[in-house]
Amino acid sequence: MTKSANDGAFVEFERVQKSYDGETLVVKDLNLTMPKGEFLTMLGPSGSGKTTCLMMLAGFETATHGEIRLDGVSINNIPPHKRGIGMVFQNYALFPHMTVAENLAFPLEVRKLGKSEREEKVKRALDMVQMGSFGGRRPAQLSGGQQQRIALARALVFEPELVLMDEPLGALDKQLREHMQFEITRIAHNLGITTVYVTHDQTEALTMSDRVAVFNDGRIQQLAPPDELYEAPQNSFVAQFIGENNTLNGVIQSISGDRCTVKLDSGDVIDAKPVNVSKVGDRTQVSIRPERVEINKDRLSKDAHTLKAEVLEFIYMGDIFRTRLRVAGTEDFVIKTRNAPDQVRLQPGQQIEIGWLAEDCRALDA
Repeated sequence: MTKSANDGAFVEFERVQKSYDGETLVVKDLNLTMPKGEFLTMLGPSGSGKTTCLMMLAGFETATHGEIRLDGVSINNIPPHKRGIGMVFQNYALFPHMTVAENLAFPLEVRKLGKSEREEKVKRALDMVQMGSFGGRRPAQLSGGQQQRIALARALVFEPELVLMDEPLGALDKQLREHMQFEITRIAHNLGITTVYVTHDQTEALTMSDRVAVFNDGRIQQLAPPDELYEAPQNSFVAQFIGENNTLNGVIQSISGDRCTVKLDSGDVIDAKPVNVSKVGDRTQVSIRPERVEINKDRLSKDAHTLKAEVLEFIYMGDIFRTRLRVAGTEDFVIKTRNAPDQVRLQPGQQIEIGWLAEDCRALDA
């Protein structure tokens, strides 16, 4: 067995590739390390490679190339049932003919634990997910949310060091889903369990994770804490995929340190922070978050950029106002403003001036 040289890592993917047909790679040269106790989410659109990575870690898929290590030891050739990993799936995968308590006791029986120890661990796991009085029921007598809690308890009952979750909240309604996001994160952190969570829901990834790995086309596009992903996307894909984002297309006119000048396709010239551009003449997509755009001129600092805009749509959303504008030739430029007593309510057709700071505007790949 190969021992890892990377001492602090608990989960490691080293140059891992996966192909199903011998030609197309669904995972391309993946390098990823996770410390013990981290909650890491693999986020990306369908077909981006995130679930395949989870399945290779679980042992249900084999890596075509590279090595996967757990606590420094290669697990490439260890079968799934000997990896000691807890799993939670979207479809719960509970045994319908067994009671809740029997479902939870099953992984303990497989591990040859005695009856009294099994009962003690089952009780502790049920209490952990606030389902202590449900041990005698069968899965069919439970709601979706309750079944999901039992599936989570079963993954935790044998006290694994690593738990893998594949879209576990996909079948739940919005309110229950948000409650379970909080519950799962709380339990994982309280127990100090290392968790790998797969989802295509960006809000879920941002609210639950210590770090998020954004996948696209078989590669990690960016791996960072949630606030960094949102505030400082490294490329256009991440900027567009995480949260709402405004983009303006143009050409780099000059670069000087942490500032560049961009001539937009509309002819307007703006300053931006060069992030993923290398030289003058490069095409670029400039990215600005909707809440970074200001419409009250007196709130703008003197070095802010201003552009003329026409209001196309004003939507009241309770806590915020969402306004769609025509700006620099694009008709889907969105700004979000807080619903506050001093905030202006705009009317469609109104001509206004908008502005933002250069450091909030990122010049990315075209």
